[in-house]
Amino acid sequence: MSANGGPDVLEVRQLPAPEPGPGQLLVDVAASGVNFKDVYEREGLYPRPTPFVLGDELAGTVVGVGADVTEFAVGDRVASAGADGAHATAALVDAAKAVRVPDGVELEVAAAVMLQGLTAHYLLNSTYPLGKDETALIQPAAGGTGQVLVQLAKAKGARVIAAVGSAEKARIVTDLGADDVIRYDEADDLAAAVRAANGGAGVDVVYDGVGKATFDASLASLRRRGMLVLFGAASGPVPPFDPQLLNRGGSLYLTRPTLAHYVSDRDELTWRAGAVFDAIASGTLHVEIGARYALDRAADAYRALEGRQTTGKLLLVP
Repeated sequence: MSANGGPDVLEVRQLPAPEPGPGQLLVDVAASGVNFKDVYEREGLYPRPTPFVLGDELAGTVVGVGADVTEFAVGDRVASAGADGAHATAALVDAAKAVRVPDGVELEVAAAVMLQGLTAHYLLNSTYPLGKDETALIQPAAGGTGQVLVQLAKAKGARVIAAVGSAEKARIVTDLGADDVIRYDEADDLAAAVRAANGGAGVDVVYDGVGKATFDASLASLRRRGMLVLFGAASGPVPPFDPQLLNRGGSLYLTRPTLAHYVSDRDELTWRAGAVFDAIASGTLHVEIGARYALDRAADAYRALEGRQTTGKLLLVP
C-alpha cells in the first residue's frame, strides 16, 4: 500500500525478493492472517510510513537465514505474529519473533491462530487470569479471537456469555461451548441481557474487541470491581470518557492491552505459542478458517472483515 485509506488502496506489486539480515529469517509464506490490526495500519490509526507491504501474521517454511541465527535452519516450519510484510509470497521475520510449528499443526492453522491464539492466551491467563467458575462476557464471540476465547475459557472451567450478531454466529458459539448467547440484533439493552443471563448479577470480566459500539454496555455488565479488558476496536475507537464512570459503576477496572507487551520476552512468547499449539494438537482448541483469498483479492478479504459478516479466521494464501 502506498497511501492510507480503505481496502481499495491495496494493490499487488512485484518487488525484489527480500534478503535476510542479521537475526532474520526469510520465509516462504504458506498463508498470512487478515486482522483488524492491519486495518488500523492501513487507515493510519496506527501510523507508519508508506509505502509498505501490509500484514504481520504468517506461517511458512524457512528458505533463508541471516547471520547470528542459531535457533532455526532452512526447511523449518515457523509462524509469527511479528513478520514484516506478511501479505506476500516471501517475507522477513526476526528470528526472535518466530516460533517453530509442531508436526501436528498444519501451516494454515498456525497462520490462523498466531495473533488470535496468543491474544486469547494472554487475555485469559495474564491480563485478567480467568478462574474456574468465574463468568466472562466475550464479544464479538464468533470472530477469530472470540472463538478462541470461548474455547479456552471453557477449558479453564469458566462460565461464558457470548455476544454475537446473527443466528448463524449464535449457533457457532453454542457449538463451541458458550453457556449463554446474546444477539446484538435482538437485545435492546445489552447490559440488561447480560445480567439477566447471569441471574441478575454483573460478570467478573468483559473481554471486548468491539470497542466504541459496546463500551458503555460492557462497563454496565460488570460486577462491583469487575474488569473491562478492551482488546480491539472493530466498531471504532472509544471516545474520551470521564473516569468517574468507573467509580460510579462500582470501582471498575479498565485496561487496553496489546499483544506486543505480552510476548516481548522470548520465553513468554514460546510459552504462549506452545500452549496454543498444544491445545490444537490435543483437540481442546478448534481453529475455524472462515475463508481463503488469493493475494489479488486482499481488498475483498478486508471488506469482509470490516463488514463484520465473517466467522472464524480469514487468510491470504499466495
